[in-house]
Amino acid sequence: MPILGLAPSTAPIQPVHFDIEKVIRPNILALHPYRCARDDYQEGILLDANENALGHSIPRSSNQIQQDLSSTLDSDLNRYPDPSHDGIKSRIASLRSLPGKDHVFLGVGSDEVIDLLMRICVAPVTEKILITPPTYGMYSVCAQVNDIGLVRCNLNLSGSEGEGGEHGRFSLLVDNIKATILADPSIKLIFLCSPGNPTGTLISLTAVKAILDYEPFKGIVVVDEAYIDFAGEGASAVSLIKDYANLCVMQTLSKSFGLAAIRLGIALAQPPLIQVLSNTKAPYNISTPSAQLALAALSKEAVQNMRLKCQTLVESRKQLQKSLESLSVLGVGDVIGGNDANFLVVPILNKETRLPDNVRANALYTELAENKGVVVRFRGKEPGCEGCLRITIGTTEENEMLLRQLQSTLKDY
Repeated sequence: MPILGLAPSTAPIQPVHFDIEKVIRPNILALHPYRCARDDYQEGILLDANENALGHSIPRSSNQIQQDLSSTLDSDLNRYPDPSHDGIKSRIASLRSLPGKDHVFLGVGSDEVIDLLMRICVAPVTEKILITPPTYGMYSVCAQVNDIGLVRCNLNLSGSEGEGGEHGRFSLLVDNIKATILADPSIKLIFLCSPGNPTGTLISLTAVKAILDYEPFKGIVVVDEAYIDFAGEGASAVSLIKDYANLCVMQTLSKSFGLAAIRLGIALAQPPLIQVLSNTKAPYNISTPSAQLALAALSKEAVQNMRLKCQTLVESRKQLQKSLESLSVLGVGDVIGGNDANFLVVPILNKETRLPDNVRANALYTELAENKGVVVRFRGKEPGCEGCLRITIGTTEENEMLLRQLQSTLKDY
């Protein structure tokens, strides 16, 4: 069954064992997407969408409102937004060296992309996704909401071969994943978080390719790259899209671009999958104010600024790691993982045994948040993260305050 809205193509599909029409649920392939008013016309006297022709009712008389919202209020807020946002997609395609906007889908944060991928590919009750703990929690939440099965295949939780990299802590156990796939053909999606959350560790492209090339797996590999701009050149799986129709890469403007508030997530893939996502999404999922900010953030000057800020945060990450090492005598362990994101994962050790201690780590977390004004994240219940706190890299002043308060609190707990 052809994908509605996608032009026929005779180009060969790689890898040869993949057929997207066998991955997408039949009811989704047959879906005729909702056609909204702005799909047809976006200019003229617009009397087709039951909008409020008199505009919004936010007062302009208040100086504070005028100052805070003037540019937003000048937009046509009474009109539904552009349903496709081709300008944003084109800039993203250019930024990520993809052929064009037909390789880009926009969602309300990456969470909408995650949910849509599950809904279009995985049948409730009978089919499953595979995740690699410790990993982003929304994969399992969305799986439960959509009543689909969840298979867990842990990352390498041992640090015996170092931190991160091809075989170190939090690397992908490719053979384990292959064996799991072979034993369970109902697995339709594999979610890989790279750099991982909470691991902060990049998954090697060699490992990703090994799963993509594995003939028994007929589904789609999803690589979640929310933190990719902190990981250095050549780290992104986007470079593999041209050769793999069974790959979807998720990105976001929330992290490196510093625009978490506008909730704009991105899926990057070959056009067939992008078309199915577009057919399935809500008609006006990206608001006009969010779109305006996203377009500005993707300008040449703004992208240059983003990269400079990423460099600053990476340098701050290195400095913070050195400073945390100086607290070893108080029970701060060595940072674990590959340190490829904008945070560090550090174990808090028991004073007597010098082993990672969930009780002490959780007590520190609570004291810092409730009495010291510093909020980090307790991750000790995640596999391989016993006793760990996840610490986001802040400004210089924030990092200094963290270190002062952490040192003081460690002496009391």
